Amino acid sequence: MTIKVTHAHGERIAVHAAGSELLSYVYRPDPDPFEARKPYVHPLRTLAGRQVSGYRPNDHRWHKGLQMTASHLSGQNFWGGNCYVHGEGYLRRPERVGSMRHDGFSDLRAEDDRFSLAEELTWIENGGREWAREQRGITVHSVDENAGSWALDWSIRLTNIRDEPLHFGSPTTAGREMAGYTGLQWRGPRDFTGGTVFGPEGTQDAEKLMGTQGPWLAFTAEHDDVDAHSTLVFAHAPENLDAASAIHDSHWFVRSRPIPTVAFSWAFFEEFGLAPGASFAYRYRVVVADGAWDRDGVAAHLEGLPW
Repeated sequence: MTIKVTHAHGERIAVHAAGSELLSYVYRPDPDPFEARKPYVHPLRTLAGRQVSGYRPNDHRWHKGLQMTASHLSGQNFWGGNCYVHGEGYLRRPERVGSMRHDGFSDLRAEDDRFSLAEELTWIENGGREWAREQRGITVHSVDENAGSWALDWSIRLTNIRDEPLHFGSPTTAGREMAGYTGLQWRGPRDFTGGTVFGPEGTQDAEKLMGTQGPWLAFTAEHDDVDAHSTLVFAHAPENLDAASAIHDSHWFVRSRPIPTVAFSWAFFEEFGLAPGASFAYRYRVVVADGAWDRDGVAAHLEGLPW
């Protein structure tokens, strides 16, 4: 399946296949600093053109499709919006909201059936000090018209450039139970609210899967306007869950109600530190599919997509 790419230089890159725009990677950040200015993917669509991402919903204006975040990082918020303060709840603290600066692409590569980019970014705290350098990779591949699916791989390598440790946490590490969101986060469209969530063990309950660990998680829902379902599958690269290689345990942050969202949380229950000059890396995969997939279908498809 041929992939086509269009590039509005300085703003965004769009990837097309099967007559649909599969995604738009927006690297010119939105203007409001309170929303933690940073690149994001939106819209995200299936091969049939069904939109499966939300953008600036009225409950969380800083939720933007698929984006890399850090909700609690050494007292700063690289997620956007209000900050959780234990004993006081969520407070508007604009002086704590950081940003991620796009520094350039070191590689942009479009082949017949594959597109990849390598991006350099800098994480900047609210006062303007540069805290971390990020090497980001995004690849679109495995467009399969028979399965009605395609895959997006997202990698991050983050290096601490401060002269003191960076401490990564979440609202749960700050005292709020079962709200350990941080890391790569997806926000679904409004019609995904109340969708079905399941993992390899077959549990179909977002609340029971919240804070659990596993190689993958799937979210399926029925659209408004059209008689159709769509499924997103979120998967870890094997090394993410290898205690010997991962810097910290990953857990799922997932909600179906009151909002549809999934995050690969790298600091759900416990903080971790990154020493000056040190780096960590993770790789993730998101499979975007038409139809309501089941557990066996997801497992079989992932088995056919080697890392």
